[in-house]
Amino acid sequence: MAFPFKIPTFSLILVLFSFLSFPHQFNSLSTLSISYTSNNQTLVCALEVPSSNQSQSFINCTSFPSGIQIPFPNNVSYSSIVGGNGFICAMRSQSLNTTISVMECWRFLANGSNISRKRIYRGPALSELEGGNHHVCGIVNGSNVINCWLWNGWESTSTQSFSSIAVGEDFVCGLLDGNGSVICLGNDSNVVGQEPRNGSYSYIAAGSRYACAISLNGSLYCWGDRVGSNQPEGVFKDLALGDDRSCVMRVNDTVVCWGNDEFRMPTTLQETHFTRIVAKGSVFCGVVASNFSVMCWGNDILDRNHMVFSRVMPGPCTSHCGSCGALPGYGSFCGQGMMVCQRCGPMEPPTPLSPGLDLAPTTAPSRDSSSWTARMVVLLVVGCLGSLSLVASLAFFLCRYRGGGGSRVHDSGPIELAGNPQGPQREPEDQQRAPQALEKRLSHMYSMGNGGHLEEFSLEVLIKVTDNFSQEYRIGIGSFGTVYHAILEDGREVAIKRAEICAPTPMGVKRKQEDKDVAFVAELEFLSRLNHKHLVSLLGFYEDANERILVYEYMSNCTLHDHIHKLKGSSPLTSWPNRLQVALDAARGIDYLHAYAVPPIIHRDIKPSNILLDSKWTAKVSDFGLSLMGPKDGETHLSLIAAGTLGYVDPEYYRLHILTTKSDVYSFGVVLLELLSGYKAIHTNDEGMPRNIVDFVVPYIMRGEIHRVLDPHVPPPTPLEIEAVQFIGYLAVDCVGIRGRCRPSMSEVVSCLERALTACLVQPTLSPSSTVSSR
Repeated sequence: MAFPFKIPTFSLILVLFSFLSFPHQFNSLSTLSISYTSNNQTLVCALEVPSSNQSQSFINCTSFPSGIQIPFPNNVSYSSIVGGNGFICAMRSQSLNTTISVMECWRFLANGSNISRKRIYRGPALSELEGGNHHVCGIVNGSNVINCWLWNGWESTSTQSFSSIAVGEDFVCGLLDGNGSVICLGNDSNVVGQEPRNGSYSYIAAGSRYACAISLNGSLYCWGDRVGSNQPEGVFKDLALGDDRSCVMRVNDTVVCWGNDEFRMPTTLQETHFTRIVAKGSVFCGVVASNFSVMCWGNDILDRNHMVFSRVMPGPCTSHCGSCGALPGYGSFCGQGMMVCQRCGPMEPPTPLSPGLDLAPTTAPSRDSSSWTARMVVLLVVGCLGSLSLVASLAFFLCRYRGGGGSRVHDSGPIELAGNPQGPQREPEDQQRAPQALEKRLSHMYSMGNGGHLEEFSLEVLIKVTDNFSQEYRIGIGSFGTVYHAILEDGREVAIKRAEICAPTPMGVKRKQEDKDVAFVAELEFLSRLNHKHLVSLLGFYEDANERILVYEYMSNCTLHDHIHKLKGSSPLTSWPNRLQVALDAARGIDYLHAYAVPPIIHRDIKPSNILLDSKWTAKVSDFGLSLMGPKDGETHLSLIAAGTLGYVDPEYYRLHILTTKSDVYSFGVVLLELLSGYKAIHTNDEGMPRNIVDFVVPYIMRGEIHRVLDPHVPPPTPLEIEAVQFIGYLAVDCVGIRGRCRPSMSEVVSCLERALTACLVQPTLSPSSTVSSR
């Protein structure tokens, strides 16, 4: 394939497209509201979707004490609702004209008497709608300016563009589009003019007389009157403010509250995980992540019985979610081409996912729909851009060799052309001074007692058992050299990896010695202190000025890559339980690296050719040549140029040079897609053009048509297996999500695989929504 211009220029254009394909955080409309009457009755309203018609959403309200009944029209669908003292406002769904919004309001007195309905707005679409005690404000699409209703004398003096707003008693605050700074408008001098002058914020909320905002790193800042003492510390992603009490959602989706009269989150709800929280006056409500029910607290009635609705819409249906991604399980609420967006977490640290895997079927994407969804379109667009960028970058790599694992991307050299040459980069110390540091690192390893169990082999013995490293004994390629199979003089079967200078590339450049030293030291240092059933064991090594050799236990049943792509029908892995068992074994090994190794280790090169099978068919993770120790305490990621294997490299890591354990999760997600489909990570389509497995397989899974892409070399799943296979498909989709912090942890992946494997043997009750918890 020829390009009509120079490679560096093309690479730069791809990088620009890559950044443009990840929009800013998306702020959705509200589908849950709280209102008050003049005699302090509380009215909680939510949008619900009939199971028979996903294109319609209706308002349902419950009052405490009971008595209020509002005659909402039964033939009108709504997309958002807000409430205040004595009113509810709702925005109509405009299925045929998404550029126009129509808003109606119902006013009512005590006990719901004297109800009046009035249309108060018809105009350009509103991207956000918020209600205070007496006012309603929205952001007008296009201009992104603030407009307000039910506010006598309102006249905005600001023409600035906003991305999010919050409405208080007599003020409205917003986050400026682009930089996330805060501006407040109105007449409350305790809030207006007191807002933070510096910093960028991702979310903002208002109580009656005060406001709070969450910064990009998840910290909380509040100002105004009645803020309350004992504000919690931590990292947060959502907040809801009342009169003199407040609640914030942690990054694990649990909620903590504070305020006057020692207001706290009820004990019975402290471990509950929510997707959204709202507040008005003294009452707070949240949508539960596991089943999308509504729980409320804050007064005597609700504290005795928290449940208000058993199932509501967790958010409005929209055609685009931006970089935050779609909420798992949105398919049961939205029709063709629409999705519910999830609440974004802080920029850093990466957002942990809620523990627990409630397998409620109500949150599953629709499996009957054969239509494309917006999430699929986003995945395809980003995937296509990523695939094109990866294909183009093949021309840049100075050292490429063939084998089961594909072409490797290294830490230095030509990869910089495909990255951001101007961006900040911090190379690990061992990569900056590898040749000088090799001996020092080896000495340090022994001083720490990590190498005491390793055997130092002689070069003569290794040459003898491999017949001078002849081709006859060669079985593969690793991170820094060729791998040979041999039998030692004492009868042990081993795999011997020897560092070699790779063959010259078409550009006539040889692989740097530093790369070999870095990979050799990484494997030796990491494996000398790791011991786990699902990690390949290192037996010993040989090292001198000219040779770098490692000796491992021999894995007699080859690699997972061999069984998926070479042995095919003749492999014992032609059953779904066996494939899931191998995936579970590998996931446990990676989870050990992330969660139990001290310090944690990021593998960076998870792929089927690095998952080996021993004589008992136990899968083990191998090849730690590109591995790195995780970030230090207080840090959230490592910053360095991307490394790994094409097709498995996390696009976020490739694009931004931000490495976390979630990069390994992405790679493992690709492995799951290979296990399910039998396609290679990068393969050719019917026209002979390269195609990425994520681009091709994920849309089928999201449409509930995984059966169309299952590996034909494996017999069709039995009725006991099909639901587990579908469940793993949804897990794979979550693992290859665009945003790293929204992917599951490897611990959660292990839990999902365990449940799926069990479901292959007993009647399953799995749902795709349980692959990750709602964020």
